[in-house]
Amino acid sequence: MNLNFNIKFAEGYTSNSQIARVLTENWVKENSYCPCCGEKPILEYENNRPVADFYCKKCTEEFELKSKNGKLGGIINDGAYDTMIKRITSDVNPNFFFLTYNKQNTVDNFLIIPKQFFTPEIIIKRKPLSETAKRAGWIGCNIDISNISQLGKIFLVEKSKIINPILVQEAFNKTTFLREKSIESKGWILDILNCIEKIPSKEFSLKDVYNFEKDLRVKYPNNNHIKDKIRQQLQFLRDKGLIEFNGRGNYKKI
Repeated sequence: MNLNFNIKFAEGYTSNSQIARVLTENWVKENSYCPCCGEKPILEYENNRPVADFYCKKCTEEFELKSKNGKLGGIINDGAYDTMIKRITSDVNPNFFFLTYNKQNTVDNFLIIPKQFFTPEIIIKRKPLSETAKRAGWIGCNIDISNISQLGKIFLVEKSKIINPILVQEAFNKTTFLREKSIESKGWILDILNCIEKIPSKEFSLKDVYNFEKDLRVKYPNNNHIKDKIRQQLQFLRDKGLIEFNGRGNYKKI
C-alpha cells in the first residue's frame, strides 16, 4: 500500500474539490482492498451512482468514500438529510470509508465504519438553507462518528501506519451479526457497547453498567425494565465474544 497520492491524475483539473475527489478516489482504487474478504482491488462504480462509490466483486460489499484534508474530527459533512436517513434504514446502505490526508498529498488515516453501525441518531439534521440560497430550503446533514463504538471504527491506515489486513478483516467480520438485528435491537446493543467503552478500566462489573441506567431511561422512556435489558445485552455480547464474563457480575473487555 502506497500512502502517496498519484498526482498525475489531477492534471487538467482546476477546482480544488475536483482535484481532491480525483486523487482520493484513485488512491482507494489503486491501494485499498475489501475489509470483509480481502479481495484486491475493489472496483469503482460509474460516476454519480446514488448508493456507493466502490464494490467488491467477490463478496459484493459496497463502500462510499468520504475524504478530508486535515484531521478527521468527530463530525463529517454529508449530503441531504432525508436521503441519508432512507439509505441507512434500508437494505442497500453501503459501508463508509473515511480518508484524511495532508498538504503533502499523503494519506494520514483510512478507516471503514461498517454499515451496521449507522443508526438515525448519529445523523444530525442541519438547518435549511436560507430563502436567498440557490437551493433554498434544502436540508443537509452531518454524521456524528464520535458516538460510534470503537468496534465500528476499523483502521486500514492509522496515523500513517498501515494495519495488518488480517486484523482488519477480523475486526470487520466480528460485528456483522448486527445486520440481522432490527433498528431497535441494534440500538440497544450499540448503546450498551458505548456504555462499556466509557468505563475506564478493562475489567468492570454489572454495577458499573447499571450506573448508566439514568441515561438509558431518558433514551428509552417507555421501557420500565432497564436493568433487565442491560443484563440481557451483556449476556448477548458475552455470547458473541465481545466481552468476557468472569463470574459474580464481573466482566472484562476483549
